[in-house]
Amino acid sequence: MNRLATGFAAPPKEAAQDPTDSQRDELQEPATLVMSGSLQRDLLRLGVVPCAAAALALTAWFTHSRLNTLEDAFNAEGQAIARQVAALSDLSLYAGDLSALQNVANAALRGSSQVTRVEISNNAGVFVSSGPSQGSMENLRVFTAPVLLREASRASAFSPAGTTAAGESPIGLVQTFRDTTGYARERTRSLVAGIGIALVAILVAWASVRNMARTVARPLRRVSRTVAALEAGNFDARCDVQAAPPTGRGHPKRPHELASLAHDVNRLAEQLEHNQQVSEERVREATAVALQRMAEAEQAALSRARFLAAASHDLRQPLHAMGLFIDGLLPTATPDQRPAVLRLQESTQFMSMLLDDLLEISRLDAQVLTPTLATVSLEGLFEHLAGQHAAQAADARVRMVFKAQGRAVRSDAAMLIRIVGNLIGNAIRHAPPEGTVLVAARRGALPGTVRIEVRDNGIGIAPIHQQRVFEEFYQVANTERDRRQGFGLGLAICARVAALLGTRIELRSALLEGSTFSLTLPGAAPVGAARAVAPPPPMAPLAGLRCLVVDDDEVILHGTEQLLRQWGCIVNCSESGTAAIELMREEDAHYDVVLCDLQLARDEDGMAVIEAARQLHPQALAVLVTGATGPDALQRLRQRGVTFLTKPVAPAKLRALLSTRRQAHFADPAHA
Repeated sequence: MNRLATGFAAPPKEAAQDPTDSQRDELQEPATLVMSGSLQRDLLRLGVVPCAAAALALTAWFTHSRLNTLEDAFNAEGQAIARQVAALSDLSLYAGDLSALQNVANAALRGSSQVTRVEISNNAGVFVSSGPSQGSMENLRVFTAPVLLREASRASAFSPAGTTAAGESPIGLVQTFRDTTGYARERTRSLVAGIGIALVAILVAWASVRNMARTVARPLRRVSRTVAALEAGNFDARCDVQAAPPTGRGHPKRPHELASLAHDVNRLAEQLEHNQQVSEERVREATAVALQRMAEAEQAALSRARFLAAASHDLRQPLHAMGLFIDGLLPTATPDQRPAVLRLQESTQFMSMLLDDLLEISRLDAQVLTPTLATVSLEGLFEHLAGQHAAQAADARVRMVFKAQGRAVRSDAAMLIRIVGNLIGNAIRHAPPEGTVLVAARRGALPGTVRIEVRDNGIGIAPIHQQRVFEEFYQVANTERDRRQGFGLGLAICARVAALLGTRIELRSALLEGSTFSLTLPGAAPVGAARAVAPPPPMAPLAGLRCLVVDDDEVILHGTEQLLRQWGCIVNCSESGTAAIELMREEDAHYDVVLCDLQLARDEDGMAVIEAARQLHPQALAVLVTGATGPDALQRLRQRGVTFLTKPVAPAKLRALLSTRRQAHFADPAHA
């Protein structure tokens, strides 16, 4: 009725039963029990304290009763002697017979060993005593009895104290003195006996409870040690606690609770050991599977890398040939043919840019690039970047603002130009018309650092895209994959280059509020506003430059020869590395430039041609032209210190390289 009255639904039939006492105790117990001390100490207190209290109480009660009995017996005996003497002295005291009174007193003194003196007196001056005179009453107790003159038939020495017959009156007084020394010794013996019995009882109880506590605590400690060993991972630990064997009489003996607990712990240990064995077996199987899959993944990665390297080489070969032929056709093209040739050249350039970006990522992943740290003046670096992006900013009608504030950093100038230049190009591309791109150098958060920021006021980047913009081929606003907006590799390359410089690119952006890319570098003392990168020298004429071209691809060999001859070079060609080395060994051979492919026919290595050129013609510019972009090949070229160009090679880049060699040729006094 109470449950219904409170508005709660009636519980199920099973739950409606009243809980037992133990269940009510469990419900009333606190959630956390705080235990202190030890079980053995608690058991000792639990067993000894009640036993000690009971022993002390019983001993006190029995001792008190014993002492009261002794007191009553001592007093009763003393009073009885006094009354007996009074009863025997009544007639003699009445008659004044002193000798008879003396005999009575002496007889009373001889009849009791504890009576030390007897005195009989009256008001008429009669006084009779027996025994030594007592100087001190410290160890004596006095008992008095009146002397009554009574009829002989009614006289009784054992009449209750204080009773007199009608008409009787006391005619004298009897005093007996008893020594209390024996009585005191008896009381002391009783007290000592009582205390001894209590102490013996307490010691027996303590020994018994201590034995029982050890019987309980030892198995529990073994169980605790076993649980600790299991917790530490030693699953072969067991509790060596066993139940006592059955006696064989009557009903079978119920197993001890601690033995049952130890048995349960042992079963738990066996289960844990079994589970551990199963888990280890599963881990071994999973590890074997993981190692197998890892090996398969590594093999797949190697196969994929070899495929990409081969595909890259196979793509670069015809692309390189196309660039050579297109650049050779452009000067002789008719006005009707020139637009088509320019479109072909533009498409070739886009393909070359994509392959170059892929090559750059391969070089960064192969860790073949090492930064050359130096003090870089941000004034000169910003001036170089302003000139580099001026045309792009003018086409987009975007204003560029540079604030170097006289700061300098410790970094690699070329890598820093690559990072900041890419960030500026992206900012110009995403800034609105008549917008502003701010490139500023500020004090870093840490002392001694400089933070370079590139900020635009464009549409911004949503938070969902801010982490993915540094992934390869990921572009937020180029879902149609317009190649004029890039390929989505710039920020990925910049992030890798920043990692080489020991920093990272940070991004702060919000929709319709623009974006800010920044990187923090160690600061340095300014060294002036010199340009970070010297401007390229003007191209020198190539007429008369003697070149040796080695390539197993006949199309590339023919296209390179045709292009070099248009520039006025003297060209010798070879499809074999062995034949090229023979040409360089001829007596009248003299070459200024040796252009050789890395991978030649019949497993010939272009590196052998370069080494021969270094020995036979040390004054010549030995250049490897390769389409292999794998990390192993790039690492090998870097370790050998070889100048190399990656296919497809832009004719302008090749002409610029040959121009540097031509300037060195004319600067040599031997050719002056």
